[in-house]
Amino acid sequence: MPPTFILVSMIILGISTIMGVFTNSLIVIVNFVDKVKGKKLNPSDLILVTLGSFNIVFQFIMLINDYLSFLDRDLYSSDQIYTLFTVLLVLPIFSSFWFTVCLSIYYYLQIVIFSHHFLIRLKLGVSRLIPKLLMASVFTSVANGLPAALNRYKDHLYLNASTNQSLEVAVPKVNAVYMLPSTVISCSLPLALMGIANGMIIKLLVTHSHKEDRNAQGDLSPRAEARRSAARTIACLLVLYISFYISEVLLFIDTFPRNSSGFCACLIVIYSYPPAQSIVLILGCPKLKKVSFALLQSLFRKGQPKSQKILCINLYPHQTFHIIAQ
Repeated sequence: MPPTFILVSMIILGISTIMGVFTNSLIVIVNFVDKVKGKKLNPSDLILVTLGSFNIVFQFIMLINDYLSFLDRDLYSSDQIYTLFTVLLVLPIFSSFWFTVCLSIYYYLQIVIFSHHFLIRLKLGVSRLIPKLLMASVFTSVANGLPAALNRYKDHLYLNASTNQSLEVAVPKVNAVYMLPSTVISCSLPLALMGIANGMIIKLLVTHSHKEDRNAQGDLSPRAEARRSAARTIACLLVLYISFYISEVLLFIDTFPRNSSGFCACLIVIYSYPPAQSIVLILGCPKLKKVSFALLQSLFRKGQPKSQKILCINLYPHQTFHIIAQ
Protein backbone atom coordinates (compact mmCIF):
# COMPACT_ATOMS: atom_id res chain seq x y z
CA MET A 1 0.00 0.00 0.00
CA PRO A 2 1.21 3.56 -0.63
CA PRO A 3 2.72 5.29 2.43
CA THR A 4 0.18 8.14 2.23
CA PHE A 5 -2.74 5.71 2.31
CA ILE A 6 -1.24 3.87 5.28
CA LEU A 7 -0.63 7.13 7.17
CA VAL A 8 -4.16 8.43 6.57
CA SER A 9 -5.70 5.08 7.58
CA MET A 10 -3.65 4.95 10.78
CA ILE A 11 -4.64 8.53 11.70
CA ILE A 12 -8.35 7.83 11.10
CA LEU A 13 -8.16 4.60 13.09
CA GLY A 14 -6.35 6.35 15.96
CA ILE A 15 -8.93 9.14 16.14
CA SER A 16 -11.88 6.73 16.00
CA THR A 17 -10.28 4.56 18.71
CA ILE A 18 -9.87 7.54 21.05
CA MET A 19 -13.47 8.64 20.45
CA GLY A 20 -14.86 5.13 20.75
CA VAL A 21 -13.01 4.30 23.95
CA PHE A 22 -14.09 7.62 25.50
CA THR A 23 -17.79 7.35 24.60
CA ASN A 24 -18.10 3.65 25.43
CA SER A 25 -16.19 4.16 28.69
CA LEU A 26 -18.66 6.92 29.55
CA ILE A 27 -21.52 4.44 29.17
CA VAL A 28 -19.81 1.88 31.37
CA ILE A 29 -18.59 4.31 34.05
CA VAL A 30 -21.92 6.13 34.49
CA ASN A 31 -23.79 2.88 35.03
CA PHE A 32 -20.99 1.50 37.23
CA VAL A 33 -21.21 4.58 39.47
CA ASP A 34 -24.97 4.12 39.76
CA LYS A 35 -24.42 0.50 40.73
CA VAL A 36 -21.89 1.50 43.39
CA LYS A 37 -24.40 4.01 44.78
CA GLY A 38 -26.87 1.17 45.26
CA LYS A 39 -29.09 1.89 42.29
CA LYS A 40 -30.46 -1.11 40.45
CA LEU A 41 -29.58 -1.30 36.78
CA ASN A 42 -32.57 -1.90 34.54
CA PRO A 43 -32.30 -4.30 31.57
CA SER A 44 -31.56 -1.45 29.18
CA ASP A 45 -28.61 -0.29 31.31
CA LEU A 46 -27.30 -3.86 31.47
CA ILE A 47 -27.38 -4.13 27.68
CA LEU A 48 -25.63 -0.78 27.26
CA VAL A 49 -22.88 -1.72 29.73
CA THR A 50 -22.30 -5.06 28.01
CA LEU A 51 -22.34 -3.49 24.56
CA GLY A 52 -20.01 -0.68 25.62
CA SER A 53 -17.53 -3.09 27.22
CA PHE A 54 -17.34 -5.29 24.13
CA ASN A 55 -16.98 -2.21 21.90
CA ILE A 56 -13.96 -1.06 23.94
CA VAL A 57 -12.35 -4.48 23.52
CA PHE A 58 -13.16 -4.43 19.80
CA GLN A 59 -11.59 -0.98 19.36
CA PHE A 60 -8.27 -2.02 20.91
CA ILE A 61 -8.14 -5.32 18.99
CA MET A 62 -8.93 -3.55 15.71
CA LEU A 63 -6.28 -0.91 16.46
CA ILE A 64 -3.55 -3.50 17.07
CA ASN A 65 -4.71 -5.68 14.17
CA ASP A 66 -4.71 -2.94 11.53
CA TYR A 67 -1.58 -1.19 12.76
CA LEU A 68 0.28 -4.49 12.62
CA SER A 69 -1.05 -5.21 9.12
CA PHE A 70 0.06 -1.74 7.98
CA LEU A 71 3.51 -1.73 9.59
CA ASP A 72 4.64 -5.37 9.40
CA ARG A 73 2.78 -7.33 6.78
CA ASP A 74 5.04 -10.39 7.03
CA LEU A 75 4.51 -10.80 10.77
CA TYR A 76 0.77 -10.22 10.41
CA SER A 77 0.53 -12.85 7.65
CA SER A 78 2.05 -15.57 9.82
CA ASP A 79 -0.32 -18.38 10.68
CA GLN A 80 -0.34 -17.83 14.44
CA ILE A 81 -0.82 -14.05 14.40
CA TYR A 82 -3.44 -14.03 11.65
CA THR A 83 -5.43 -16.81 13.29
CA LEU A 84 -5.30 -15.08 16.68
CA PHE A 85 -6.52 -11.73 15.43
CA THR A 86 -9.16 -13.28 13.18
CA VAL A 87 -10.80 -14.97 16.16
CA LEU A 88 -10.36 -11.95 18.43
CA LEU A 89 -12.03 -9.68 15.88
CA VAL A 90 -14.88 -12.00 14.98
CA LEU A 91 -16.02 -12.58 18.58
CA PRO A 92 -16.76 -8.93 19.56
CA ILE A 93 -18.27 -8.17 16.14
CA PHE A 94 -20.73 -11.07 16.33
CA SER A 95 -21.46 -10.30 19.99
CA SER A 96 -22.13 -6.63 19.27
CA PHE A 97 -24.68 -7.56 16.60
CA TRP A 98 -26.55 -9.89 18.95
CA PHE A 99 -26.43 -7.37 21.82
CA THR A 100 -28.06 -4.83 19.52
CA VAL A 101 -30.80 -7.37 18.83
CA CYS A 102 -31.30 -7.73 22.61
CA LEU A 103 -31.75 -3.96 22.86
CA SER A 104 -34.28 -4.03 20.01
CA ILE A 105 -36.22 -6.82 21.71
CA TYR A 106 -36.21 -4.91 25.00
CA TYR A 107 -37.54 -1.74 23.37
CA TYR A 108 -40.15 -3.74 21.51
CA LEU A 109 -41.40 -5.41 24.68
CA GLN A 110 -41.51 -2.08 26.49
CA ILE A 111 -43.36 -0.19 23.77
CA VAL A 112 -45.88 -2.71 22.41
CA ILE A 113 -49.05 -3.39 24.39
CA PHE A 114 -49.82 -7.11 24.29
CA SER A 115 -53.08 -8.96 24.78
CA HIS A 116 -51.79 -12.54 24.62
CA HIS A 117 -51.12 -14.11 28.02
CA PHE A 118 -47.67 -15.48 27.07
CA LEU A 119 -46.46 -12.14 25.70
CA ILE A 120 -47.76 -10.34 28.78
CA ARG A 121 -45.77 -12.69 31.03
CA LEU A 122 -42.74 -12.21 28.77
CA LYS A 123 -43.02 -8.45 29.10
CA LEU A 124 -43.37 -8.62 32.88
CA GLY A 125 -40.36 -10.93 33.14
CA VAL A 126 -38.09 -8.88 30.86
CA SER A 127 -35.66 -8.20 33.73
CA ARG A 128 -34.95 -11.95 33.93
CA LEU A 129 -35.08 -12.46 30.17
CA ILE A 130 -32.42 -9.93 29.13
CA PRO A 131 -29.48 -11.48 31.11
CA LYS A 132 -30.30 -14.85 29.56
CA LEU A 133 -30.40 -13.30 26.08
CA LEU A 134 -27.01 -11.64 26.66
CA MET A 135 -25.49 -14.94 27.76
CA ALA A 136 -27.01 -16.67 24.73
CA SER A 137 -25.56 -13.94 22.49
CA VAL A 138 -22.05 -14.54 23.86
CA PHE A 139 -22.42 -18.32 23.52
CA THR A 140 -23.65 -18.02 19.91
CA SER A 141 -20.80 -15.66 19.02
CA VAL A 142 -18.18 -17.97 20.53
CA ALA A 143 -19.68 -21.00 18.78
CA ASN A 144 -19.55 -19.15 15.46
CA GLY A 145 -16.24 -17.38 16.01
CA LEU A 146 -13.89 -20.12 17.22
CA PRO A 147 -14.16 -22.25 14.03
CA ALA A 148 -12.57 -19.33 12.15
CA ALA A 149 -9.21 -20.53 13.47
CA LEU A 150 -9.59 -23.76 11.49
CA ASN A 151 -10.98 -22.27 8.29
CA ARG A 152 -8.23 -20.18 6.76
CA TYR A 153 -6.08 -20.51 3.68
CA LYS A 154 -3.33 -18.74 1.76
CA ASP A 155 -4.34 -16.76 -1.30
CA HIS A 156 -1.42 -16.34 -3.69
CA LEU A 157 -1.28 -12.95 -5.39
CA TYR A 158 1.16 -11.86 -8.07
CA LEU A 159 2.42 -8.27 -7.84
CA ASN A 160 4.52 -6.49 -10.43
CA ALA A 161 7.94 -5.97 -8.85
CA SER A 162 9.43 -4.53 -12.05
CA THR A 163 8.70 -4.37 -15.74
CA ASN A 164 9.87 -7.93 -16.39
CA GLN A 165 9.34 -9.60 -13.02
CA SER A 166 6.41 -10.43 -10.77
CA LEU A 167 6.44 -11.12 -7.07
CA GLU A 168 4.29 -13.86 -5.55
CA VAL A 169 2.73 -12.92 -2.21
CA ALA A 170 0.75 -15.28 0.02
CA VAL A 171 -2.11 -13.42 1.69
CA PRO A 172 -4.02 -15.20 4.50
CA LYS A 173 -7.80 -15.24 4.24
CA VAL A 174 -10.77 -16.90 5.89
CA ASN A 175 -12.42 -19.71 3.97
CA ALA A 176 -15.70 -18.74 2.29
CA VAL A 177 -17.18 -22.10 3.28
CA TYR A 178 -16.94 -20.97 6.91
CA MET A 179 -17.77 -17.30 6.35
CA LEU A 180 -21.06 -17.92 4.56
CA PRO A 181 -22.93 -19.84 7.30
CA SER A 182 -21.32 -17.88 10.13
CA THR A 183 -22.24 -14.58 8.48
CA VAL A 184 -25.81 -15.73 7.97
CA ILE A 185 -26.15 -16.80 11.62
CA SER A 186 -24.35 -13.93 13.39
CA CYS A 187 -24.71 -11.06 10.89
CA SER A 188 -27.65 -11.51 8.54
CA LEU A 189 -30.02 -13.04 11.11
CA PRO A 190 -29.47 -10.27 13.71
CA LEU A 191 -29.91 -7.71 10.94
CA ALA A 192 -33.24 -9.26 9.94
CA LEU A 193 -34.44 -9.39 13.56
CA MET A 194 -33.50 -5.75 14.08
CA GLY A 195 -35.33 -4.77 10.92
CA ILE A 196 -38.47 -6.64 12.01
CA ALA A 197 -38.42 -5.10 15.50
CA ASN A 198 -37.82 -1.63 14.08
CA GLY A 199 -40.61 -2.02 11.55
CA MET A 200 -43.10 -3.20 14.17
CA ILE A 201 -42.18 -0.33 16.52
CA ILE A 202 -42.60 2.26 13.77
CA LYS A 203 -45.91 0.68 12.71
CA LEU A 204 -47.12 0.87 16.31
CA LEU A 205 -46.17 4.53 16.61
CA VAL A 206 -47.96 5.37 13.36
CA THR A 207 -51.17 3.41 14.04
CA HIS A 208 -51.46 4.25 17.75
CA SER A 209 -50.71 7.97 17.65
CA HIS A 210 -53.55 9.41 19.72
CA LYS A 211 -54.43 12.87 20.89
CA GLU A 212 -53.88 11.77 24.48
CA ASP A 213 -50.17 11.49 23.66
CA ARG A 214 -50.06 15.28 23.91
CA ASN A 215 -50.95 17.55 26.78
CA ALA A 216 -53.00 20.75 26.69
CA GLN A 217 -50.02 22.74 25.37
CA GLY A 218 -49.54 20.28 22.52
CA ASP A 219 -46.34 18.78 23.89
CA LEU A 220 -45.72 15.04 23.83
CA SER A 221 -46.31 13.11 27.03
CA PRO A 222 -43.24 11.52 28.67
CA ARG A 223 -44.41 8.04 27.62
CA ALA A 224 -44.94 9.07 24.00
CA GLU A 225 -41.57 10.83 23.90
CA ALA A 226 -39.89 7.71 25.33
CA ARG A 227 -41.48 5.55 22.63
CA ARG A 228 -40.31 7.88 19.87
CA SER A 229 -36.82 8.10 21.36
CA ALA A 230 -36.60 4.30 21.40
CA ALA A 231 -37.75 4.12 17.79
CA ARG A 232 -35.15 6.72 16.73
CA THR A 233 -32.41 4.82 18.56
CA ILE A 234 -33.25 1.49 16.94
CA ALA A 235 -33.57 3.12 13.50
CA CYS A 236 -30.13 4.78 13.81
CA LEU A 237 -28.54 1.55 15.06
CA LEU A 238 -30.09 -0.28 12.12
CA VAL A 239 -28.60 2.21 9.63
CA LEU A 240 -25.16 1.89 11.26
CA TYR A 241 -25.49 -1.90 11.27
CA ILE A 242 -26.33 -2.01 7.55
CA SER A 243 -23.44 0.32 6.68
CA PHE A 244 -20.96 -1.75 8.69
CA TYR A 245 -22.30 -5.01 7.27
CA ILE A 246 -22.06 -3.85 3.65
CA SER A 247 -18.54 -2.47 4.17
CA GLU A 248 -17.32 -5.72 5.71
CA VAL A 249 -18.79 -7.76 2.85
CA LEU A 250 -17.22 -5.48 0.21
CA LEU A 251 -13.80 -5.81 1.83
CA PHE A 252 -14.12 -9.58 2.23
CA ILE A 253 -14.90 -10.20 -1.44
CA ASP A 254 -12.10 -7.79 -2.52
CA THR A 255 -14.42 -5.43 -4.36
CA PHE A 256 -11.93 -2.54 -4.29
CA PRO A 257 -8.14 -2.43 -4.67
CA ARG A 258 -6.32 -1.74 -1.40
CA ASN A 259 -5.22 1.75 -2.45
CA SER A 260 -8.56 2.88 -3.91
CA SER A 261 -11.01 5.43 -2.54
CA GLY A 262 -13.69 2.73 -2.22
CA PHE A 263 -11.45 0.64 0.01
CA CYS A 264 -10.68 3.71 2.13
CA ALA A 265 -14.40 4.56 2.41
CA CYS A 266 -15.17 1.05 3.67
CA LEU A 267 -12.39 1.34 6.25
CA ILE A 268 -13.76 4.67 7.48
CA VAL A 269 -17.23 3.15 7.94
CA ILE A 270 -15.79 0.20 9.86
CA TYR A 271 -13.53 2.39 12.01
CA SER A 272 -16.35 4.80 12.88
CA TYR A 273 -18.90 2.10 13.76
CA PRO A 274 -18.12 1.69 17.52
CA PRO A 275 -17.95 5.44 18.36
CA ALA A 276 -21.01 6.20 16.21
CA GLN A 277 -22.95 3.39 17.87
CA SER A 278 -22.02 4.62 21.35
CA ILE A 279 -23.07 8.19 20.48
CA VAL A 280 -26.48 6.92 19.33
CA LEU A 281 -26.85 4.95 22.57
CA ILE A 282 -25.88 7.98 24.67
CA LEU A 283 -28.33 10.28 22.91
CA GLY A 284 -31.07 7.67 23.28
CA CYS A 285 -30.62 7.36 27.07
CA PRO A 286 -31.72 10.42 29.12
CA LYS A 287 -29.30 9.62 31.96
CA LEU A 288 -26.27 9.26 29.69
CA LYS A 289 -27.33 12.24 27.60
CA LYS A 290 -27.53 14.47 30.67
CA VAL A 291 -24.11 13.39 31.95
CA SER A 292 -22.43 13.80 28.56
CA PHE A 293 -23.86 17.30 28.01
CA ALA A 294 -22.80 18.33 31.51
CA LEU A 295 -19.31 16.99 30.82
CA LEU A 296 -19.07 18.88 27.53
CA GLN A 297 -20.24 22.12 29.16
CA SER A 298 -17.65 21.79 31.90
CA LEU A 299 -14.88 21.18 29.33
CA PHE A 300 -15.83 24.18 27.22
CA ARG A 301 -16.21 26.48 30.22
CA LYS A 302 -12.90 25.41 31.73
CA GLY A 303 -10.81 27.47 29.34
CA GLN A 304 -12.99 30.57 29.46
CA PRO A 305 -12.04 33.45 31.79
CA LYS A 306 -14.44 34.08 34.62
CA SER A 307 -16.61 37.15 34.05
CA GLN A 308 -16.60 39.77 36.79
CA LYS A 309 -19.84 40.44 38.57
CA ILE A 310 -20.56 43.90 40.02
CA LEU A 311 -21.78 43.53 43.57
CA CYS A 312 -22.04 47.14 44.69
CA ILE A 313 -21.33 50.66 43.48
CA ASN A 314 -20.67 53.39 46.05
CA LEU A 315 -21.04 56.83 44.54
CA TYR A 316 -20.50 59.99 46.58
CA PRO A 317 -20.75 63.62 45.44
CA HIS A 318 -17.39 65.11 44.44
CA GLN A 319 -15.72 61.78 45.20
CA THR A 320 -14.46 58.93 43.12
CA PHE A 321 -16.93 56.07 42.98
CA HIS A 322 -15.80 52.66 44.04
CA ILE A 323 -16.74 49.40 42.30
CA ILE A 324 -16.63 46.23 44.33
CA ALA A 325 -16.43 43.40 41.83
CA GLN A 326 -15.86 39.67 41.91
